[in-house]
Amino acid sequence: MLAGKRAVVSSRIPGRAFSVLVIPDQEVLEGDEVLWVESRQPGDPPPTTLLAAPMSGLVSAVNTAPGQPVSPDDSLVEIVDLDVVEAAAQVPESLAGDLKLGLHSRIRVPAVPNVTFDAQLAHLGVFADHDTGTVEAAFHVANPDHRLRPGMRAEFSIAISQREDVMAIPLEALQGEPGNHYVYVADFELENAFQKIHVKTGTRNDSLVEVTSGLLPGDEVVVRGAYMLGFAGKGNVSLKEALDAAHGHPHNEDGSEMTAEQRDTAARSDDGGHDHHPDSYWNPLSVFLAFSNGIFALLLLVRFSKHRPVTV
Repeated sequence: MLAGKRAVVSSRIPGRAFSVLVIPDQEVLEGDEVLWVESRQPGDPPPTTLLAAPMSGLVSAVNTAPGQPVSPDDSLVEIVDLDVVEAAAQVPESLAGDLKLGLHSRIRVPAVPNVTFDAQLAHLGVFADHDTGTVEAAFHVANPDHRLRPGMRAEFSIAISQREDVMAIPLEALQGEPGNHYVYVADFELENAFQKIHVKTGTRNDSLVEVTSGLLPGDEVVVRGAYMLGFAGKGNVSLKEALDAAHGHPHNEDGSEMTAEQRDTAARSDDGGHDHHPDSYWNPLSVFLAFSNGIFALLLLVRFSKHRPVTV
């Protein structure tokens, strides 16, 4: 929690909680009524004192209830400001020497999937942790919708250096194994066809990988569906064929899912417009097979007649 982003509501006078007006996770503004404390001074009724929110934020804890005795050293209500939170990474000592203030980081939080938070290194820990062999690196992260909460786990990708004019592709596009990496590149002439191109790679980060040879500026590599293209065959392959093979049902030429109407149209096209009138089946091969089967049945009937016993 950032310094100055947490406040505690307490009572200067002893007494008892007369009424509690807030609950945990409730948003309050500075000066809002939080609770009333009934004084121990004599009176009918005894005098009461209003306790207001010392800052705007979320109520993180309510530690009292109506009728409960209170004293000046009690923490009655706690309030936190989550508009900006501190995200602390434990960096191994072997890498801590590369860190400096202002470095950029991408932060991913499992509790908030499919979202990347960008922040800069705000401060480094003064002491290393002897038990874990790490140094704390803290980032201040904007959190206007309060999706990030204290105590959540996070994964940090800290950029310690950068280079200009580097050919790089998304990691999802890279296929194969070390020493035998390849990508699928859109064919210049054939629509919806792709070529398997072997590439050599260099440095990488959490989202991009450098390509040192194999690609040319302007090449379009496949990211979505790159892995499935391997199931469609070798050489030039269609994204539609790859998705059809991987999913077991037809797709559009651009790889998108077909609507019900498109599937019906494709099914009718697969029939090839063949004429299913009964006369259309009597082609020469059908006539020959029918004639052969008729002769075979007649021979069986004659043979059976010759061996049937005569009764009187």
